[in-house]
Amino acid sequence: MTTAALKAKPAAKLIIEDVAAQAKDHFEGIVKAGQEQASKHFEQTVAATKEQVEKASAQLLKSYEEYTAFGKANVDALLKSGTIAAKGAEDINKELVAFAQASFDKSVAAGRALLSAKSINEVVELQNSYAKQSFDSLVAEATKLQELSVKVANEAFAPLNARVNAAVEKLAKPLAA
Repeated sequence: MTTAALKAKPAAKLIIEDVAAQAKDHFEGIVKAGQEQASKHFEQTVAATKEQVEKASAQLLKSYEEYTAFGKANVDALLKSGTIAAKGAEDINKELVAFAQASFDKSVAAGRALLSAKSINEVVELQNSYAKQSFDSLVAEATKLQELSVKVANEAFAPLNARVNAAVEKLAKPLAA
């Protein structure tokens, strides 16, 4: 081999080493860029996921608070309805007791009148009068009790009806949206 050939070998070796070093640097640059891109994408994904979880948690908490408030309003309506019904039952009972007392008093008065009657005709007339008054009184009292019962029922169901309407409105909103 000649000196020029020996000198050419190290130059070729240097070129190959230089190309290998450049390829290595280039490959390391690509790997580093890929790692940076992957890291950046991962951080964006984590941030987006965190944001979505926070939004979902906030919505869940809001829904829970709305559900709790709705349930409390339902319980309040039920208590109000029960109070109205109890007061109405008390009023109806008072009316019944007053009617029973008045009927008893009229019955005692009719009995006294019958005992003081002077003739059979007077007894029959007093009995007919008492029966007519009793029947008229019973019809009037039944009408009064029916009206009172309807009034109490309407008042007692009003809070519950309002809650049913609120529930229908609440349930209809997502369907319309």
